[in-house]
Amino acid sequence: MQSPTLPPSMLSALRRVVRPLVRLMLRKGVTYSVFADLLKDVFVDVADREFRLDDKPPTDSRISLLTGVHRKDVRRLRGGGDRSVAALPENITLGAQLVSAWTGCQPFCSPDGQPLALPRLASVGGDCSFDGLVAKISTDIRGRVVLDEWLRLGIVRLDEQDCVHLEAQAFVPQKGFDEKAAYFGHNLHDHACAAVHNLSGGGQPFFERSVHYDALTPASVGTLREVVARDGMHALLAFNRLAAELEGQDVPAETQRQRITVGLYFYSEPTGADPSKTSGP
Repeated sequence: MQSPTLPPSMLSALRRVVRPLVRLMLRKGVTYSVFADLLKDVFVDVADREFRLDDKPPTDSRISLLTGVHRKDVRRLRGGGDRSVAALPENITLGAQLVSAWTGCQPFCSPDGQPLALPRLASVGGDCSFDGLVAKISTDIRGRVVLDEWLRLGIVRLDEQDCVHLEAQAFVPQKGFDEKAAYFGHNLHDHACAAVHNLSGGGQPFFERSVHYDALTPASVGTLREVVARDGMHALLAFNRLAAELEGQDVPAETQRQRITVGLYFYSEPTGADPSKTSGP
């Protein structure tokens, strides 16, 4: 039963937020029943972890009251083992560290943070090689293993001189659905968390701003897309260098460790498009 105090604007906003997710699910064969089961699990997990009284685990009855999920389903879902939010896969975390070093640490980049073409082998380039880059971050994995995977994903390319070039100045695979899906979940989750925090009005707000125009030509949109890609990447590289510098100086206690996500995005569609007929990119 819908609460009489539930703001209509909230339902309207949720409907808009969920629409592109439903579009993705339908494209990938995720049916309503599959998503409903997933959503039921998330409702129970969030209520269990984040809506406690005096830091005591809530009863099944209280979770049922909060979520609207039947008590027998609450009991079943709570006994389903660890349901913690998954971190980024290890191969992606390693990749992000490598790209960060490639764009933020000399001798792998220019003074303005542009990644240099690196000789593939340490026997040719020494420390300033792709092998040297990988060894700087991890001694447990060989450079050749990383290179083969990154070539598969379209993150790097090899030139005729056997030098490795970074194709994208952020770890965003051009191929590989699992890797792109991991970033999709990570980035959308963190953006949503910032927006929900700001909407809830508790504590210092997170930075979340955007600009909107609705009377541009396709040519102007193309110009803006190119400028955002260029200048936005410069901004992210600057944030990356500063964060890497600060992290190198910080020695936080385990209870003080914090993570951040800083992101930019660009989107366009026909003005006044009927959501029921818009397929999106």
